[in-house]
This record gives sequence, C-alpha cells and structure tokens, in this order.
Amino acid sequence: MKSDNCAEIFPLVDEDGCVIGSATRGECHDGSKKLHPVVHLHLFDKEGRLYLQQRPLWKEIQPGKWDTAVGGHVDYGEEITDALRREVAEELGITSFKPQFLVKYIFESEREKELIYVYRTTYDGEILPSDELDGGRFWSLDEIHSSMGKGVLTPNFEQEFMKLKF
Repeated sequence: MKSDNCAEIFPLVDEDGCVIGSATRGECHDGSKKLHPVVHLHLFDKEGRLYLQQRPLWKEIQPGKWDTAVGGHVDYGEEITDALRREVAEELGITSFKPQFLVKYIFESEREKELIYVYRTTYDGEILPSDELDGGRFWSLDEIHSSMGKGVLTPNFEQEFMKLKF
C-alpha cells in the first residue's frame, strides 16, 4: 500500500512565513504542531463549479474525504509559487494556469499546524488526476453546501470554503 514519505523535509516557518528551520513530514504531523507552509488551489470551471479531489484511503490524514482541488506541502528551499505549480502539475497534470492569490492563514488540527497560502483559478482544460488521488470531479456550490458537516468533506476544506465565501 502507498504511504506518505515521512522523511520528506519541510521548512518550519514563523507566522509571517519566514523560514526558521526544517523538519520531516513525520515530525510536522506527529502532534507537535510545528508550523509549516502549504499551498492550496481552488479550481473553478467557467460554469462556476469547483473541482474537488478525493483523498485516497492510504492517506494518513482525512483518508477518503473530498478536499481542495490541490493541496500540498512546500519543500525546504522552495518558493511558494514554485510549490503551487509543482503540486498542480503533480496532482492534476495541469501546467498552464493563472493563479490568483486569495489569502494566507494558519490552520490547526489535533496533529498539525499549517500556514496555508490559498489561490484560485478558472480552468477548462484537461484534468489528469495522479495516483496520489482517488480522482476528482466538479461540484456545484449548492452541492458543496449541502455536503457540509456530514463527514464527506475534510474539515480544513469546509473551514476554508466558508472563510472564502464562494
């Protein structure tokens, strides 16, 4: 069975996003709540529907739930926008898109603490979900609203979706 690479090195950052150290994925997700940066992309089609990915069952955090189209960690030494483009290419096979920065905020769960850089784009080309995902599809905003709080969507997605008021 697949699994996350717990030895992967992530930057540790302060609340402004300045790098103050490094730690492994395992250390960042062990409950110590080491603040590390993450990128998210909300991908809309021209009809205003939002693409969500389904997290694979082998994922350590929130397996099987529907989540932001793209969400990924920033590698140590990597710029935020480079991480966004890398993650979008890796997860959805998209290499040409125009990201619009929306917000930066801190998300904290029982196991981790992330500084999330959130972007959006409108895209109507081909989407090729990688084997890092269990696929994905476009959802209407009404469909998303009716799924909230029912254990279908990740808590992080629900919180971010409401914060962004799509």
